[in-house]
Amino acid sequence: MKSIFLVALLSLLLMGNKSIAQDDKSYLVTVTKLHWNQDMKNFNMDDWKAVEKEYLDKVVKKNPFILGQEILLHSFTEDNSEILLVTRYENWDAIEKAGDKDDELIKAAWPDEKARNAYFEKRSAYYAHNHSDEIYATIPGGKIPKGNFDKDMLYYVRVSHFAFPNDGTQKEYKELSKQYFDAVLNKNDLIKAYYPNRHAWGADNTQFTEVFVVESLADLDSALNKNRDLFKAAWADEAKRKEFNEKFGKYFTGKHSDYIYKSVHELTK
Repeated sequence: MKSIFLVALLSLLLMGNKSIAQDDKSYLVTVTKLHWNQDMKNFNMDDWKAVEKEYLDKVVKKNPFILGQEILLHSFTEDNSEILLVTRYENWDAIEKAGDKDDELIKAAWPDEKARNAYFEKRSAYYAHNHSDEIYATIPGGKIPKGNFDKDMLYYVRVSHFAFPNDGTQKEYKELSKQYFDAVLNKNDLIKAYYPNRHAWGADNTQFTEVFVVESLADLDSALNKNRDLFKAAWADEAKRKEFNEKFGKYFTGKHSDYIYKSVHELTK
């Protein structure tokens, strides 16, 4: 049942089902992995939020080429120092234009050079020097909330890998995806948002990253259980469940990794 849940969640990657999709366009998402400066003394989370909120209000929110942005903090990952800066753009051209616009907005927000340097020295002091970057392309068919969340949410990230079966077809894949979506995922109200992304620029072109947004760890556990129960109800016959699992499972390697982050809702565009 865990394996069918894995492949079935991945089914949304190539779907464009309008019953959950708020936007059928594909966007580019940059993910910059930053790290806390572990040597910083007297760290205060509220002070850090205030510094980042100033930049958000004066630059990010005024940049029309940045469609959305959020900051995610370590909750259950291998590195407790990591911070993810996730930014969404319309296309490659917008990424370049956003950088130029940032420079313009920064000079307008801090016209005095000394004040500008002081602010950015204060901001950079929170972070280590090393960072890494990945670029993903969103897949139409995500479950997009109508607005920003008014509280911190948990982001369950599942990184999986596609297989390329010789006997597979796009038609079969889409049919199986839709069957599972209609019977299970569309009925799970515990998943508040779902963001499927495929590799666009990075180390592994088979990688697909899904983000499931829930309110708590308890809700995440309940969401997994609810998917299992809904699947059993839709495919009540054990032989039918096995047949479905075998057909669908061939499209995936079965290898995946899991991460859980916590959003900072005050720092969201």
